Amino acid sequence: MNDSRPDKALVFAHSREQFETLVDEALALALKTGATAASAGISEDIGLSVSVRMRDLENVERNHDRSFGLTVMVGQSQGHASTSDFSREAIARTVQAAYDIARFTASDEHAGLPELADLALDATQHRDLDLFHPWAIDADDAAQIALQCEAAALDFDKRITQSEGASVSAQQSHFVAGNTLGFRGAYASSRHSVSVAPIAGKGAQMQRDYWFDSMRDPADLATPDSIGRTAAQRALARLGSRKVATCEVPVLFDPMLSAGLIGSFVHAVSGGALYRQASFLQDSLGQAVFADHIDLLEDPFVPKGKASSPFDSEGVRVCARQVVDAGVVRGYFLASYSARKLGMANTGHGGGSHNLTLRSRLTQPGDDFAAMLRKMDRGLVVTELLGQGVNGVTGDYSRGAAGFWVEKGQIVHAVEEVTIAGNLKDMYRNIVAIGADAFTYGGKTSGSVLIGGMKVAGSA
Repeated sequence: MNDSRPDKALVFAHSREQFETLVDEALALALKTGATAASAGISEDIGLSVSVRMRDLENVERNHDRSFGLTVMVGQSQGHASTSDFSREAIARTVQAAYDIARFTASDEHAGLPELADLALDATQHRDLDLFHPWAIDADDAAQIALQCEAAALDFDKRITQSEGASVSAQQSHFVAGNTLGFRGAYASSRHSVSVAPIAGKGAQMQRDYWFDSMRDPADLATPDSIGRTAAQRALARLGSRKVATCEVPVLFDPMLSAGLIGSFVHAVSGGALYRQASFLQDSLGQAVFADHIDLLEDPFVPKGKASSPFDSEGVRVCARQVVDAGVVRGYFLASYSARKLGMANTGHGGGSHNLTLRSRLTQPGDDFAAMLRKMDRGLVVTELLGQGVNGVTGDYSRGAAGFWVEKGQIVHAVEEVTIAGNLKDMYRNIVAIGADAFTYGGKTSGSVLIGGMKVAGSA
């Protein structure tokens, strides 16, 4: 799928050297203007997105975005301004605007640049994580891939009657960041994807599903045919969906949806929620939150990882760590401001978490999806969630859901229009097993997650 012809490559309009010069000049100007400290970042994003529907080209979009942002400190007062104009005159105006905002902003003792000791100042230690793989592709090539993907779905089975379309996206970006404490950092990255959403059945019996793949390197993408076939199989499996009677049963979260369970945990133990006292996991450091066979690992240095980075968005060092150890929380997710508010150490999470992997110490190599169904015996497999329905303050969890009903370890029919409910505290403690069917969604990896019991609201 990778076409290396240079004439088709997306090309940045600005070089890293140009960005470095602009950042250095802006920081120097900020200090000259009267700032006591400053940080700056400049970035450029370019991409191509093509969509087709029912074997015809539907849309071609090209994006070219750029941004320069500057934060200045005047004592403990902070101001921020940004622009998409990279001329020196515009950047000078942005520096002045940020300085003026800081002058009239209330002082905040917790504001400011990261501590010098926390910064990744040694540029020789900024790892090359193999994040940049530009896709040499033009609109015609992308359209052909999307058409091939959709055709694989439409032609898979005569019961596939419609399509909501297929799309191909090729995106790449680069940035330079720096501050007046001496940090300078830069790297380029890319992300590419192929997706399709077929519809099975007719009339009131129509069912839709989708499949996709997203990678840093286009050479790592699944083939358009395999993506189309998988999407068709998923749509067909949903034919004959119906409600189930209201009950309380084990619930098996599809591996892709398990990322949401990780995300809710990360939000609850992140600085903003913690210092605002708005987390259901307040003061959970050192406490058992998950079942005692559960670990959560974080690694910022995974080559080609979707959440890999040699430093965080503030220039702070990052490190691999075990966030949850045998069910016990061993670390929060803190940036400079939240760390100061909480009186804790910066964990290098300006910009969010890095590659997270949820795993169970009980998982065996043979614990594939079929094995997880047998472990569950009777209950609900969830493959789609609807609505937000997660209360970050109380942990209450209530989501519309669709999936499959299981009896004696076998899927017996598809399910729709039900609601699953519980509380995340109980759900985390009641994780019975995690499958070996690991799937990476964004920066989170997990197998299917079996919860011992949840309320399922269906027909009376």
